[in-house]
Amino acid sequence: MPIGIALIGVSFGGLWILMGSRVAWGSLSIIPYQFTSSWILSSIPMFLFLGFISYHTQLTRGMFHAARIWLSALPGGLAIALIFGSAGFAAVSGSSIACSAAMGRIAIPEMMKHRYHPELATGTVAVAGTIGALIPPSIILILYGVIAQISITDLFLGGISAGLLTALGYVIVVLVRVWLNPDLAPDRDPGVTWSEKLLALKGTWPILLIMLGIFGGLFGGIFTPTEAGAVGAFLACLVALVSGQLTLARFLTAARETLMTTAALLIIAVGASLLTRFLALSGAGDYLSTGIMSIATNPVMLMIGIVCVYLLIGMFLEPIGAMLLTLPIILPVVDASGWSLLWFGIVLTKLLEIGMITPPIGMNVFVIKSVVGELVKTSAIFRGVLWFIVMDLILVAILCAFPQLVLFLPGLSG
Repeated sequence: MPIGIALIGVSFGGLWILMGSRVAWGSLSIIPYQFTSSWILSSIPMFLFLGFISYHTQLTRGMFHAARIWLSALPGGLAIALIFGSAGFAAVSGSSIACSAAMGRIAIPEMMKHRYHPELATGTVAVAGTIGALIPPSIILILYGVIAQISITDLFLGGISAGLLTALGYVIVVLVRVWLNPDLAPDRDPGVTWSEKLLALKGTWPILLIMLGIFGGLFGGIFTPTEAGAVGAFLACLVALVSGQLTLARFLTAARETLMTTAALLIIAVGASLLTRFLALSGAGDYLSTGIMSIATNPVMLMIGIVCVYLLIGMFLEPIGAMLLTLPIILPVVDASGWSLLWFGIVLTKLLEIGMITPPIGMNVFVIKSVVGELVKTSAIFRGVLWFIVMDLILVAILCAFPQLVLFLPGLSG
């Protein structure tokens, strides 16, 4: 059963049993409207449309090509180029799955041609996609901001440092692996001239123009994060049209995928809102929150418990469903502990994205499997991401130990 329908069914049935049919039907008629009428949520379909347009019109291909040319002399240069190319695509997509799918189709054939080991090639693509949820615009951060009532702009600023730190951590993993076993990435091309490097930069203008338009207007105060999605989607369509990549078929495909994804997200979010009401009326939310606080009086142990819960849930649920299912219980605990809700939102996003690459249901891994087909086994892709999962856990520990890494940029804007 889809998680959104399951959430709605449990909440509706629970309210009926506790409060009667009138309260249950009243909640079902009022809460979905109250949640979905939030103006901030209108940015979600716009950012999704921006990502799908960029993907289907191949606006990101030049970004990867430039990174490949500039980093070709490094050990594992193609894998490192993929990581930075994914960071660039993440700045216009907001979705780790879209990021993995787009970069996988571009990068994996190139890496295979240069005799990269399949585990390194596919594993790097799968984990690089997770940067998409951290670097703004991020769908997860927008939803978290709506629920936790935190500034979306501050969340975006906090996500930048976490996303760049993640990219750096992944680069270190690639360099260490290739240093330990040069056969993983045997081909290097140290003979690239400066003229070739400068020429490669020409292909990056579509993504750079869109990023400049979004972030320049957003942080310059010209428009809000909500309006930034529409501006970005318009810029993507305009750039794709000017570059000759936008056709009616591609436009309609992007629009259809945007509608389907938005509908699925909102159904899950409505179910989570109903669950919040059910937990509040039943007292279960307060009971669970108080229970968690009493068990883990030590803040370190409490954080370790929360990390373990999300790592476990992430093995079976997709990130947005896992977040919306647990926030009604976890947010009061975090607030009562005196932690920054902004900082926790970034750490939570990082934990949810680890779930995208952990077995048995690592969505990014299955996306890459659909790209490579029978060329690489699913088990080989999971083996390829193991090193990166270790780095992710180290990065979570760093973010928990040094919250200012997340809070520094939002503090400057304040």
